[in-house]
Amino acid sequence: MYAIIRAGGKQAKVEQGDVLDVERVKGDGDIVYTPLLVVQDDGTVISDRQVLSTLTVTAEVIGASAGPKIDGFKYKNKTGYRRRMGHRQKYSRIQVTGIEIPGGDDSESGAEAEAAVEAAGKKEPAKATGTDSAVEKPVSTGDDAADAGTEIVAEKAVSDDDDDDPVDEEG
Repeated sequence: MYAIIRAGGKQAKVEQGDVLDVERVKGDGDIVYTPLLVVQDDGTVISDRQVLSTLTVTAEVIGASAGPKIDGFKYKNKTGYRRRMGHRQKYSRIQVTGIEIPGGDDSESGAEAEAAVEAAGKKEPAKATGTDSAVEKPVSTGDDAADAGTEIVAEKAVSDDDDDDPVDEEG
């Protein structure tokens, strides 16, 4: 089983026991990530946000490291402006200790995960129906406003035609 997690603005594919460097994490001990995607050993893919919010990927901070030294140099000609700077990004080295699925251990059967996905799927149509009715209300209000705007424009157009312009008399 593997998961895709977001750590430090980047995404990483992790399995249990993987060691990777992520952007610096404050503190020591265990870190808990919410996965963006989980693929189980039997090939079942879990990508529903509601189900993923219940899953966790735990990792342990095992040390710190630093990236390569980057040298920066600013220069503007004919002015004597020169600036040198250096940068070295700090990373935390973490080891993934587990991918947990509630209601079972790491070797949860695919049927239980599918049941969780189906349960979350059944909730979605109710939300979609509620949003459709909410969308209809502004549309009907928008139509009334559009009709009122059209009438005002028509009155202005009529009033413009009644004016006698000297340009019309000459031509």
